[in-house]
Amino acid sequence: MATSTPSLSGVSGSGTSTQFNAQQFVAQIIASEQGPEQLMQQQVTNFSTQATALSTISTQLQSLQTAVFALDDFQGALAAKVATSSNTSVATATAAAGAVTGTHSLTVANLATVSSGSSNVLADGNTTFATGTLSIQVGSGAATNITVDSTNNTLNGIASAINAANAGVTASVISDANGSRLAVVSNTTGAPGDLTITDTSGLGLVKNVTGVNANYTLDGVSLASASNNVTGALSGVTLNLAGTSSSPATIAVNPDTAQATTVIQNFVTAYNTVITGLNQQFTFNAQTNAEGPLGSDSTVRQLQQQLLGDAAFSVAGNSGFTNLAAIGVNMNEDGTLSVDSSTLNASMASNYNAVVNLFQQVTPSGLAANFNNDLLTMTDPIAGPLAVDQNGISQSITALNQQITDFQNNLDSQEQQLMQIYSQVAVTLQQMPLMQSQIQSQLASA
Repeated sequence: MATSTPSLSGVSGSGTSTQFNAQQFVAQIIASEQGPEQLMQQQVTNFSTQATALSTISTQLQSLQTAVFALDDFQGALAAKVATSSNTSVATATAAAGAVTGTHSLTVANLATVSSGSSNVLADGNTTFATGTLSIQVGSGAATNITVDSTNNTLNGIASAINAANAGVTASVISDANGSRLAVVSNTTGAPGDLTITDTSGLGLVKNVTGVNANYTLDGVSLASASNNVTGALSGVTLNLAGTSSSPATIAVNPDTAQATTVIQNFVTAYNTVITGLNQQFTFNAQTNAEGPLGSDSTVRQLQQQLLGDAAFSVAGNSGFTNLAAIGVNMNEDGTLSVDSSTLNASMASNYNAVVNLFQQVTPSGLAANFNNDLLTMTDPIAGPLAVDQNGISQSITALNQQITDFQNNLDSQEQQLMQIYSQVAVTLQQMPLMQSQIQSQLASA
């Protein structure tokens, strides 16, 4: 390494003393040698900025991948159904993704009931009554027999005994202005939960409500259910019976267009985030007089082009719904997308299946599957182009940091050597006035 040595202009003399700061002099020499190190440090900064930008793009792509997967999920939002009732006092309904679109007629003759019983009224929960036996049977199951003796012949005591026996009922003590009584409620609704009670004690427990099944007519077919929450009558639909009716209520099962609109909008938002970020890399900044940190990165440019191509993907036929523009998702001049809500709503209303098929067509692949396949390649943590790009930058940063370390070590060594040299110079310069005086004295006495 060539060393640039500054002049000794800092040395001054008055004939009696000479001032020379060796440390300052050496510092000037070392500072003049730091140009290459500063250049490498700037390169590290530039690479770090690029790495951060790539990391941001990678994160945005992962968000886009999540949004695209939602469009490609056969059991997801595009498959979601919504069930509505024309008379919610008769029934409400919910629909799962597998429900079949259609309308159904429902008439409810009677609701399912829960069998229950109660005892005689006593003064309070701790009042005793005559001992005996108590038998409780739920539906066609085995009866549970409970011995009523001095350990449990109070309302509180027998309630605890019944609950501990796991008889298929729930016992509790209820009180009002007239006193307290035991209430027993079946844990099973409808006829299967109907109670048979036999009581020989002084409790006086009897059945008050008979458990019966709900009876209803669905699309002209008479049906029964032990529960008012009916599953299985309509595939994927749960009917929640609420009341009886003389005229039928209409249960309608339709695609959940609200969920569909949400996932399409989520996709557009995630896509626009990525495209906007990529566009910024290639936009000239008048203040910095340069493009973004990845403006010269060919990998990022190819990524941009591939995403634009994925968004412009089209399928054949499909009742005319061949691409995003056909359903109201339009590409702007900068490559971002915008949703025409009116066109999208009209598309889903006219042919919802075709809209879904645009994204989820199996053979050949629809837009979502095609997009997702490309995103899997883009975001591959090992072989993906962004991962390879980031790895290359990381290696460059590592190499530069090592070069900076080596360069600085060399400077430190050079600084030590120069300090040894110029410290001696400083000592010599400090001795010069004395030497000059001695010479002058010798000359004067000669």
